[in-house]
Amino acid sequence: MSQQNPVFIPGPTNVPDRLRRVMDMQTLDHRAPDFADTFQPVLAGVKRILKASSAQVMLFPASGTGGWEAAITNTLSPGDKVLAARYGMFSHRWIDLCQHHGLDVQVIDVEWGEGAPVEQYAEALQADSNHEIKAVLACHNETATGVVSDIAGLRNALDDTGHPALLFIDGVSSIASMDFRFDEWGVDIAITGSQKGFMLYTGMAIVAVSEKALQAMESARLPRCFLDFRDMLNANAQGSFPYTPPLQLIFGLSESIKMLEEEGLENVFARHHRLAEGVRQAAQAWGLPLCAKRPELYSDSVTAIHVPDGFDATALINHAYAAYGVSYGVGLGEVAGKVFRIGHLGSLTDVMALTGISTIEMAMHELGYPIQLGAGTAAAQAYYSKTRGELRAMAA
Repeated sequence: MSQQNPVFIPGPTNVPDRLRRVMDMQTLDHRAPDFADTFQPVLAGVKRILKASSAQVMLFPASGTGGWEAAITNTLSPGDKVLAARYGMFSHRWIDLCQHHGLDVQVIDVEWGEGAPVEQYAEALQADSNHEIKAVLACHNETATGVVSDIAGLRNALDDTGHPALLFIDGVSSIASMDFRFDEWGVDIAITGSQKGFMLYTGMAIVAVSEKALQAMESARLPRCFLDFRDMLNANAQGSFPYTPPLQLIFGLSESIKMLEEEGLENVFARHHRLAEGVRQAAQAWGLPLCAKRPELYSDSVTAIHVPDGFDATALINHAYAAYGVSYGVGLGEVAGKVFRIGHLGSLTDVMALTGISTIEMAMHELGYPIQLGAGTAAAQAYYSKTRGELRAMAA
């Protein structure tokens, strides 16, 4: 089977040839003095992408899950209370990780397809008059449901209630694809990974940390070693790592930042919005509802689409892969078998998106879905054709 088809999972994403060439490199000495010449500008570049001039950025050989663990173990102590909402599989998994570390998690359960419930966060913070809650956790973009949340609203909830809790945000499937404003939103720790909007291979957790969060290290008593912020920062200050770094990924990240800034961040965000809207137009033409409940919740990096009653979304995904060698995201957790996900982030164009739309449309047709063959593809084509000039004008 040909391996040339693009993937439409919401990460890992397609790796551009330009980045593959950069990462296809001979081993270098990461203790050599000139390693810092590449490494330190990468940290500065990540700050620009996150709009995080006030943050310290650290790179750990891990996935985004390692970033979650780094966030809590460096700032919290056993038994500390954290506030989190569960509105998808990844918000659920972060809650589970906290519970495994002996934290007292106050969970706000929300229907999957909704976003972070700002008002309920505010009520919980207001009720916490003794400030027992030490951190507030949320996923900016819930990858399982295709829902984006209002992080500025969470910061306002903290500020309006005068609550001193830290604000930790999972930006794994949003950062470098959708607008993320670390400084403006008052984020204390933001987490992403190399394999999503940065278009690299999996294997590097990218963590941005505020001064307030760094100060919390002084009293934090959860055990940590490999993910210790202090060890990493001390080594980074010397242009080095406390252990062997993911060298190829760091060189790839340097080139990825160049690609994003050459395109222009606002153009990157506009491209993702346009790709996403084409997918949403296709879903509407198929007569299939999105998992996200309202337009203001629609993600620009992944769309989760409900299948009709009596159909199995997992069987659809398996058929698309078996018949056409194209991968899509399966439903997870509460929406397993009920939705399929089309990832449209990272290295993707409207031509590639049309490939994904038309292929899943053929798979649905072959499995007897009540859709008109070609309807979704035509709707996306019409939208991309109509908006092609707008995107070109932005890039000019």
